[in-house]
Amino acid sequence: MVQKPTSLFRNIIVAMLACTAARGQNAPATILQVDIENWVEYVYDNPDTSKWATNPNPTPASVPKNFTLQTGIADIVAVNGQPVKGTMIRSLRNFNLSGAPVPGQGIGDISRGAIVEDTFEIMKTDGTTIGTIMVSGFAPGPPAPGAPLAVNQGNFAIIGGTGAFLGVQGQSGQNANPQVVTLRQASVTEDPANRRLNGGGGRIRWVMHLIPKEQPQIVATPNGPAVVHSTDFTLVSASKPARAGELLSLFATGLGPTKLGVDPGSPFPSSPLAVVNSPVAVMVNGESAEVIAAVGYPGAVDAYQVNFRLPTDAAAGTATIQVIAAWVNGSSAQIAIQ
Repeated sequence: MVQKPTSLFRNIIVAMLACTAARGQNAPATILQVDIENWVEYVYDNPDTSKWATNPNPTPASVPKNFTLQTGIADIVAVNGQPVKGTMIRSLRNFNLSGAPVPGQGIGDISRGAIVEDTFEIMKTDGTTIGTIMVSGFAPGPPAPGAPLAVNQGNFAIIGGTGAFLGVQGQSGQNANPQVVTLRQASVTEDPANRRLNGGGGRIRWVMHLIPKEQPQIVATPNGPAVVHSTDFTLVSASKPARAGELLSLFATGLGPTKLGVDPGSPFPSSPLAVVNSPVAVMVNGESAEVIAAVGYPGAVDAYQVNFRLPTDAAAGTATIQVIAAWVNGSSAQIAIQ
């Protein structure tokens, strides 16, 4: 799977060890559409803490006029249409502001109902944690200027992340149509262990514009992008182009954590190989290629080898390839196909 250095291969290794990818250049915006289901808000409507989380049955909330405290729990079921697992946790405080308030509402220049903090921990379907995204802001009301057009309510900042989303920033909001189902408000006395059994809860899509700390990038060598023929690890070039259906390897940075973890700044081991923890995709002219393996390159820091197969219908000529990790887009490179 991993090629040992040779004279023909030395330029790639030197570039990888030096991390000479053109980070962030020409990379398209990263938009995550995060679908959640079974969203239930537990309202702190009973001062007797001994009764909290004790009623096994659906228990409607007794919601005060204002200043409600709530804790929300929801299941993350998909990101950009790809099935995943995970959980969203919400911490909410109502204030119900309006420029023309009715009794019980707050008066203010903005029309917002609550300030919230949401944490999304996203996992693969096998339970492997990919990373966490932290969001904070106002709900509901109109989206922030410059938010993705799919956002039609909520004004949220992405304030950080962990794992594959370490250091991420950006903005977010909700797309309330057409898939929205009103969330369920339950009393804090309802047992949240039965959240999925007691009629489930709301369903909605979050739309996140991510500004990641780093993005996947194909390593650049003096002779072109580090994409090689897997048979002999020579560079794909105009004089030696790739073929449709051929198994290739590319070398990249910015693919994030590996399942066999290493300390930040430490090189990847050679045995066992450090498999990339996040979903990795390779796009060829916008078409998804089959990814065979994605691992940290032994001895390198933040440099990876990705083995993939060109689509069998890849057209001859110049092809554009792109690496995506944890749904974060990398910049594109071009290779020759015969």
